[in-house]
Amino acid sequence: MKTIFTNIQELAGIDESHALRKCGAEMNNLHAIQHAYLMLEDERIAAYGPMDECPTNADQFIDCKGKTILPAWCDSHTHIVFAEPREREFIQKIQGKTYAEIAASGGGILNSAHKLRETSFDALFDSAAMRLEQVMRMGTGAIEIKSGYGLSLDSEIKMLQVIRKLKEKYSIPIKSNFLGAHAFPAEYREDRDGYVKTLIESWIPKIAGEGLADYIDVFCEDGFFSVAQTDQILQAGAKYGLKPKIHANQLAISGGVQMGVKTRRCPLIISKI
Repeated sequence: MKTIFTNIQELAGIDESHALRKCGAEMNNLHAIQHAYLMLEDERIAAYGPMDECPTNADQFIDCKGKTILPAWCDSHTHIVFAEPREREFIQKIQGKTYAEIAASGGGILNSAHKLRETSFDALFDSAAMRLEQVMRMGTGAIEIKSGYGLSLDSEIKMLQVIRKLKEKYSIPIKSNFLGAHAFPAEYREDRDGYVKTLIESWIPKIAGEGLADYIDVFCEDGFFSVAQTDQILQAGAKYGLKPKIHANQLAISGGVQMGVKTRRCPLIISKI
């Protein structure tokens, strides 16, 4: 199937220097072609250029007069499945409390987990679908969605099932990420190693067995999961084919990035700043 988009007012993101990345002032230079065409063959870009060089043979022509075509955004870190926002915690932040202090008092992730456990599958799906449609309209063309606001097996599965339904309904590529190691549930506050053991021996086999996740993730930070615990969890996930990710360096230099690099276990390391 050959499709040609014609009369594109501006075809943006055209850079034939093959640079892997741009930094600083380089990002101010948006390479583009005015009055252009773009040809797809079997949904892959086959050719592009000015309209006076546009091929005349195609299965489908789409007139883009007055429109811009630009690359889509691939979002590798999202939490769009959640029950309620946490605006009230902004008051605590204004008062000077840190992220870690808010979490230690039962706020943050634990607050979100409490609300999510009480929210139905349908309500979670409807709100997540609305957010997904919003980011798609703003140019997101592929997205990763994490669990991690359940912090119980049933609630984590509920989140992952919502993500699976989003995959089924929308054509945008979606990757599902199991983030059961987002925080320690209140019932495991004094038994953190016990929670890690539960994740490894019970949750990971169950979730992987049902094909609910593409990735496994850990929040490796002071006050959350240690480097050793992160390594244990990622190794357990890898045994079931779950690709590893790491949340690291949001609160301090945790050692999570170094561990991921040293073991070469993480194809993608996410450092939150």
